[in-house]
Amino acid sequence: MIRIIESKQVGRILTRRAARMTEAEETVRPILEAVRTRGDKALMEYARWFDRLERKSAAVSQKELAAAATRLTPAFRRSVREASRNIRAFAKLQLPEPKSKLTGPGLRVGQVVRPLDTVAAYIPGGRYPLPSTLMMTVVPAQVAGVPCVCACSPKPVDEVLGTASLLNVTRFFQMGGAHAIAAFAYGTRTVPRADRIVGPGNIYVAAAKKLLAGEVGIDFVAGPTEILMIAADGNPKWIAADMLAQAEHDVDASAVLLTTSKKLARAVAAEVDRQLESLPTAPVARQSIRKNSAIVLVGSLAEAVEISNRFAPEHLSIPDSRLLKLVRHAGSVFIGPTSTEAAGDYASGPNHVLPTSGAARLRGGLSAADYVKVISTQQVSRPALRRLEPSITTLARAEGLEAHARSVEVRRDD
Repeated sequence: MIRIIESKQVGRILTRRAARMTEAEETVRPILEAVRTRGDKALMEYARWFDRLERKSAAVSQKELAAAATRLTPAFRRSVREASRNIRAFAKLQLPEPKSKLTGPGLRVGQVVRPLDTVAAYIPGGRYPLPSTLMMTVVPAQVAGVPCVCACSPKPVDEVLGTASLLNVTRFFQMGGAHAIAAFAYGTRTVPRADRIVGPGNIYVAAAKKLLAGEVGIDFVAGPTEILMIAADGNPKWIAADMLAQAEHDVDASAVLLTTSKKLARAVAAEVDRQLESLPTAPVARQSIRKNSAIVLVGSLAEAVEISNRFAPEHLSIPDSRLLKLVRHAGSVFIGPTSTEAAGDYASGPNHVLPTSGAARLRGGLSAADYVKVISTQQVSRPALRRLEPSITTLARAEGLEAHARSVEVRRDD
């Protein structure tokens, strides 16, 4: 049975359990160093040990990817086409645009947008195959114009390999864990060095990304997945189904409902129990519901949103758009009772690679903008430089940087 608690008790539920990150970092540190110093040799040793890799190389050929695509059902292929079309459309909305503006006589400033050279998408290969994550990480990179888009998974099934083929991914590697992150961060003879690594993974993948941030760009360090739902009324079956959809991901997942209605709270709790009886993933979902989830009674919807802002959830479900103006922190917001999180996980378009563990206070989900650089430009005419000279030289000399000031003055004298 899921807990029903008062809002004054919410702190205990919303306090995220500290991940064993320090322990994981110590575990992966020697793996990262081994791959850095020994390249493919170390990579293959770890891949054979951890991933049970039996092939001679981690690289998967285009022929193998194409063969996997032929084994996909027509329905699956149609689903990939529709989902990737919507992901692509949304990614195009996210891209920053090149622009320039004359901000004064002879002074033009602007920006150009350039894609990263190489990116790597990490696709987990654990309890569930995740072709959807392949689409969410690869399609925005393609929209951004990245010339070399790589992907990896430790135990890829046909749905993952075939989706890679349908998306025209030509660099796919059968590898996972910290050794895969290290291979992309440092580069090996087989694996290209990436400018950015994106995609979710277990605690060891997260630890590797954290340790290598700076050596390589990352999206964020991911923790257990979570949803927070707000409702004053609604269909208990729908709400319970959404909570279980989150809970089945992992035993550490979290599903929390904030509601002003005791009647709805009791009805949703009963529905969670009823739906668990027939859910194939109940062994996982039941643990998540029991350990990390709750229904919280609040005094108002405004209080619910304020609690949500303190939590900064990965996924936030609100009953209608009127509450959106109050939302300050969330990875992705699902508005209205038919905007189920599963739509965002697969096919509506916005990215499902989202910040967890409160990182939504700092940023939103993975975006096409994560795959580009915005480079500023400035063009200063001689008259414009003359006008700016007093400010430049005064500030430069205040900072003790005499050569800066003289670099402007020399242009006046010649």
